[in-house]
Amino acid sequence: MARRRQAYDGVVLAAPVTIPYQRFSTDTAHWWIARALSECLRTAGIRPADLDGFSVSSFSLFPDTAVGLTQHLGLSPRWLDHIPMGGASGIAAVRRAARAVQAGDVDVVACVAGDTNHVDSFRRMLSSFSRFAQDASYPYGAGGPNACFALLTDHYMQAFGATKEDFGRISVAQRDNALRNPHAVMKSPLTMEQYLSARMISDPIALFDCVMPVAGSEAFLVMREEDARAAGLTHAHIRSTIERHNAFPEDPIQMRGGWAMDIDELYAMADARPDDIDLLQTYDDYPVISMMQFEDLGFCAKGEGPQFVRSKDLTIGGDFPHNTSGGQLSAGQAGAAGGYIGLVEAIRQVAGAAGPTQVEGARTAMVSGFGMINFDRGVCSNAAIISGAGE
Repeated sequence: MARRRQAYDGVVLAAPVTIPYQRFSTDTAHWWIARALSECLRTAGIRPADLDGFSVSSFSLFPDTAVGLTQHLGLSPRWLDHIPMGGASGIAAVRRAARAVQAGDVDVVACVAGDTNHVDSFRRMLSSFSRFAQDASYPYGAGGPNACFALLTDHYMQAFGATKEDFGRISVAQRDNALRNPHAVMKSPLTMEQYLSARMISDPIALFDCVMPVAGSEAFLVMREEDARAAGLTHAHIRSTIERHNAFPEDPIQMRGGWAMDIDELYAMADARPDDIDLLQTYDDYPVISMMQFEDLGFCAKGEGPQFVRSKDLTIGGDFPHNTSGGQLSAGQAGAAGGYIGLVEAIRQVAGAAGPTQVEGARTAMVSGFGMINFDRGVCSNAAIISGAGE
């Protein structure tokens, strides 16, 4: 029986923060998370001693979790969460924190994601990514996400007739967006010719299909609307959210994510349709997963992603603004903060505070998350629709 989900009335997202990314860093994940938290609280006028909720996501925080960070940072929260969902962490944090605020268990939650990137960080992270990867992928040569997404990309191309140019339209548009984002790591224009001639990484994935690991952090606050207004903070309303794990396990290879199971609920809860979305922020570690999200999120039918990108302008000034910060493909992937970059950008966008990446007239945004890839599929997926305070 379909149930009507409880709305998120009275709870808002505020104080979005991005700590500028670095290609490599000798600082710890603790340091990056502390910087984002400090800036977030400073923006809201909250002292660390008065913060009563804290949610953390990080790949390189080991052996600590959010628990260890409370001592490291001198916090004494009444509510604590640690979300190990990679690219799905941001929306998962919103869902949990918003319900805790709504229930009165906590007044304000600082949601923070951050990771460092030493020269050897990525190899060490992969070595302990999951038991599935250790037992069923790595011994057979699939040593990381490039090989996994090459498998998904090749299958998608064969199933639906997608071409390299179709995926290139996503990467090239995001680089164009990134050139307007002062925080983006990629600072040079990218042409289709450069995209197509890039060196092969894991056929059919080439250089510009892959995210660049960086160090960085992102943060925002989940709080009562009345408190945000009292503090003079611009904020965003949570219209709806969905979350699903291990969706469609019977599929021999992932061709759809959990969004496809719950997309009607996402739109119904927000009382919205695809045409009402002013901008979309998808999780984009590789173009193929953004292509799947265009379909599963209801903007076109399954298999129509290639034609969709051929007919749309995905840049900030285009008719379908997508990953307006440049996304991970051009701004960089700061570990688990990759699950936050689109959400933080969307909060700024609907509040009219995105500065050089602002989409004119943007009031309603959709954000989607995707995480924890295991060989032929990502296990976690979620999405949210948020709107500006006047909507």
